[in-house]
Amino acid sequence: MTQYTLPVRREPRSAAAQTVYTVASGDLRLSANVKCWPTQQGLEADFTAAVEGLGWAVERGHGVDPVTGHGFIDSQRAGIEVFKTLPAEAPLVVVEAVWQYSHHVLAGLRTHRGPILVVANWAGDFPGLVGLLNLTASLTKAGVEYSALWSADFTDEWAKAKLAEWLETGRIEHDLSHVRALPALDESAPEVALGRALAVELREEKAIIGVFDEGCMGMYNAIIDDEMLNPLGIYKERLSQSALLAEMARVSDAEADAAFAWLEDAGLTFHFGTDEATELTRAQVQSQLKMYIAAVRISDDYGLDAVGIQYQQGLKDMVPASDLAEGLLNNVERPPVRSRDDERELYPGAALPHFNEVDEGVAVDALVTNRIWNAMGLDPANTLHDIRWGEEYGGEFVWVFEISGSVPASHNGGYDKSYSMRQPPMFFPLGGGTLSGVSKPGEIVWSRVFVMDGRLHVDLGRGSVRELPAEETQRRLDATDPQWPIMHAVLHGVSRDQLMARHKANHAQVAYAPDAATADRALLAKAALFAELGLDVHLCGDLDI
Repeated sequence: MTQYTLPVRREPRSAAAQTVYTVASGDLRLSANVKCWPTQQGLEADFTAAVEGLGWAVERGHGVDPVTGHGFIDSQRAGIEVFKTLPAEAPLVVVEAVWQYSHHVLAGLRTHRGPILVVANWAGDFPGLVGLLNLTASLTKAGVEYSALWSADFTDEWAKAKLAEWLETGRIEHDLSHVRALPALDESAPEVALGRALAVELREEKAIIGVFDEGCMGMYNAIIDDEMLNPLGIYKERLSQSALLAEMARVSDAEADAAFAWLEDAGLTFHFGTDEATELTRAQVQSQLKMYIAAVRISDDYGLDAVGIQYQQGLKDMVPASDLAEGLLNNVERPPVRSRDDERELYPGAALPHFNEVDEGVAVDALVTNRIWNAMGLDPANTLHDIRWGEEYGGEFVWVFEISGSVPASHNGGYDKSYSMRQPPMFFPLGGGTLSGVSKPGEIVWSRVFVMDGRLHVDLGRGSVRELPAEETQRRLDATDPQWPIMHAVLHGVSRDQLMARHKANHAQVAYAPDAATADRALLAKAALFAELGLDVHLCGDLDI
């Protein structure tokens, strides 16, 4: 009889009674993990104290790597190996004080059979809240049950009560009363007719989104399968970032110089220095403007309606950041780009929507928003932001919406109210400038397209951007990333904890309207368009629909 070598089945480890097991998903970039490790240790100590105060024990599921000096799971393989050692039925907590790559732990969480909790500290200086929102959104897409919790240090009564709830029941129930299904729409409303007509046009005429490599930073939730996109009339053009590099090499210095001169004439301030390692230099910006021109030309080559650049692994080691290019693409007014033969201006007088970090939920949203806002005669410039952090100010909760790139200058009030600073070396070793500023006060529509229960959904809400005193703005910038564009957002009828409990992404999409009434009409058109396309539409907060 033929003998085969059969795999040895690993016997499950037994869980200790009244014990919570913890893991920490980290970045793929060693520099980020090393810098963030002390903050992570502080959060884990706070969380452990809270659990022990409720009569439970905590056992960390993996140790500190003596070579790297940190205790993060920093690759998918490392995560798979860690989960092999964990009791499959045990209560498991993913503790996050940092941005993390969700796919590092997704394989283990998909097959874990015990209750899962994701926690983060309520702080702006390290983006643990952003990491939590990405991981929970990824788990939602994967169909994995979980609970989530956030606190400054897990000593407040609300957080302790929610933690006790999870330890006792394996679940946390959050208040989601701000969310409701889209009701029947008024057939006579012109916005409803507009939204439906644009949906029919998109489905019949079709649109192409250009994806420069998929799956940025482990954002599993940001990948939408073709089988979901194609029925909407949206198709992917899969592009390689090596092609972007090749096209950048074809852009002349004179063309980049002309774009730079245009930006200087428009009033954009560049905070230049001389140290390439820590400061913004003219050479870095020159490369970024070549990327901008290259991205527009490639978009024209393929007839793209929107484009997304995955500036992280790989590209970050080759060229400066993509953020300046992204912000320029999202603005109607931008340096003109001509065809290679100089016969045509490409996308003249129009924004070319860019979906930062190739987030395809953003791609769908940006494409739809661009068409509705253009049809209504509004500025179509729209962008994503990280839901970074926030605090009370002036009797209301004011969010810090912040992102490294893609914010259009019009959101800041124009190029003369915008500036460019060097990206933090921890994340951007080759530097490059931002397109930064403080978002102007006004009315916004916010939204998110996401995957849940095997279907496409969208959350829609309204908000206002506040103008805070300069010293408060600077305090918030210093508490997060002072180089990045910031929006002081107040969401109508949605509390801090409601947004955190419900939102299915680290990103929120925002677009301005000139006044509240126009914003309400634009949101109605957007709801009608998405409903006509077959998405499950959810209204969030105070909306008169």
